[in-house]
Amino acid sequence: MPRLLFIFLMVLSPMALGSTVSIMGVRTWADSEHTRVVFDLTGPADHNLFTLIEPHRVVVDLKNASVAPQLVNGAEVQGLVQRIRAGVHDRNDLRVVLDLAGEARAKSFIVKPSGNHGYRLVVDLQGAARQAAAPVKTLPAVRRDLVIAIDAGHGGADPGAIGPRGTYEKDVVLGVAKKLAQLIEKEPGMRPLMIRDRDVYIPLRNRKEKARQHKADMFISLHADAVARGGAQGASVYTLSERGASTESARLLAERENSADLVGGVSLNDKDDLVASVLLDLSRAATVESSLQLADAILRRLGGVGKLHKPRVEQAGFVVLKSLDVPSVLVELAFISNPTEERRLQNDAHQWRLARAILAGVRDYRDQYLPQPRYAVGGGREYTVKPGDTLVGIARRYEVSLDSLRNANGLNSDLLPVGRTLLIP
Repeated sequence: MPRLLFIFLMVLSPMALGSTVSIMGVRTWADSEHTRVVFDLTGPADHNLFTLIEPHRVVVDLKNASVAPQLVNGAEVQGLVQRIRAGVHDRNDLRVVLDLAGEARAKSFIVKPSGNHGYRLVVDLQGAARQAAAPVKTLPAVRRDLVIAIDAGHGGADPGAIGPRGTYEKDVVLGVAKKLAQLIEKEPGMRPLMIRDRDVYIPLRNRKEKARQHKADMFISLHADAVARGGAQGASVYTLSERGASTESARLLAERENSADLVGGVSLNDKDDLVASVLLDLSRAATVESSLQLADAILRRLGGVGKLHKPRVEQAGFVVLKSLDVPSVLVELAFISNPTEERRLQNDAHQWRLARAILAGVRDYRDQYLPQPRYAVGGGREYTVKPGDTLVGIARRYEVSLDSLRNANGLNSDLLPVGRTLLIP
């Protein structure tokens, strides 16, 4: 009986019997330059990737993992991948081999669960063949300013929170927004974009759409907090929560035809749910990370002006932050419900202090994460992003490094909106 049980278990799980993670599905997707292979996993997996030549292969080792052989051997392949195979490696580990049609660069990453999808291992392959460079326009020295969208919350018929002395949130945040815009206007390499510059109401989603239409590089929404009891005090800075980002990804997935400019210029209309979801996850992950970096820089600077409500960046599902293509933060300048902070928010000198602190945070973020901001680039060539373009493909086409292309254009991620103009250094 024990022998029969052992044989039965071997049939059920022929590879890596002691595994804790299993591959449940395999998908491939390809265009003229790029191939993506996605493995559906039952949980997170430690993995290692390397390439081999003669013949060209990509090898992925997953620790404590398994797969049914027929699932991998029968997987449909396309693009650079000619065949996928798998076998046991080091007793409990799994080795997956991608047999390639030729030389390719490979990278891999794990995508966390979102929507109806669980954990995924994504392997990206970039063909080594060079393409002829498309015509580009040679430019004289240029200035490429960072566009900072400044969103004064509420407005018009929506006063926002109201302080004990009758102060409207919409008025004090507009005052700080105008001062911040004046400071940014004088800052080399930056340009302000006021989402509202007077007492008008703008719907929440229209605010981020205006920022996108003007190609803003970051989005800062200004508010003044309030609670029922007026004792709370201090500034806070928020970024979009993972739950809010997941909800926005689901909405964009449902509106595929309107989402191409958010996922590197690749239309989602002809992609299955898995590929479209991975593309949106990548965009979301890059923006969430850069938003946290910007928020942390601003929060630290606000701490030099006054009390902080909490010493760390907070996250929430604010609609106005649901932009998956630029760093976006919401700044609660103070508690307008607190009589002392209400008076300070009305004070012109204090508004200037708040505006200077926010600008200093933006500067810190730029200097740390955009070491060669785009306004410092002089000369070079100009290229307009077309549907299907990738940053790797453009860099290879014009024989420049990825880092120099990112730095020349102030890019935080490799996702490119269609129509964006890039400087080729």
